[in-house]
Amino acid sequence: MIVVKNLVKRFGLKTVLRGVDFQVEPGEFVALLGSNGTGKTTFLRILASLSRPTGGNVRIAGCRLPAQAEAVRSRLGFVSHQPLLYGDLTTEENLYFYGRMYAIPNIEQRISEVLDMLGLDFHRRDLVRTLSRGMQQRLSIGRAVLHDPQVLLFDEPYTGLDQNASVMLDKMLSRVAARGRAVVITSHDLIHIEDLATRYDILGRGLIVASSTREKLGRGSLLTFYRQAFQGA
Repeated sequence: MIVVKNLVKRFGLKTVLRGVDFQVEPGEFVALLGSNGTGKTTFLRILASLSRPTGGNVRIAGCRLPAQAEAVRSRLGFVSHQPLLYGDLTTEENLYFYGRMYAIPNIEQRISEVLDMLGLDFHRRDLVRTLSRGMQQRLSIGRAVLHDPQVLLFDEPYTGLDQNASVMLDKMLSRVAARGRAVVITSHDLIHIEDLATRYDILGRGLIVASSTREKLGRGSLLTFYRQAFQGA
């Protein structure tokens, strides 16, 4: 579903990604971990076709980036630090806008399903700029899953979410992965992400420096694995 080979990204003289190899199969839930500044957000933006790589090959759902960026976007949902919402439109209008963009059939029904899942049905006619940061984050997640994409990318999605919203997101992520979608998530909350992801990849110094599965590591071992990866990087 996601195939990355020898990915390089430079900003001027600074090389952020130094030849990353990365692959995610349908149904895999991969946590991309690393300290601030290691290139996690840059990597996800390239996968989401929002940033062009300096070198290497990237394929998402069989489509090559950046040449087939439009086709990739129809198969992918992305939650970033920016909500990518229109503040002067209502909650419902934002989803309708994106639904029309993706030509979703029965769009009204799908919007109602997503708003109900997110606990935002009561706020469907509220302007987005009047919503709390947590509610905007919920709606951003709704925008990303609205068209039922094959690939989901989440960059620190729990930021600003309350406990109930976090539980909702956990359930939704587990559900979409079980349906054969590929999920990649970045998070600094190792304790939380340990029970969600099926694989953990550690990004450091512009490369994947370690990778393991939940099955192989065993419960409660992620923090030790993470620390050891950076000691050896």
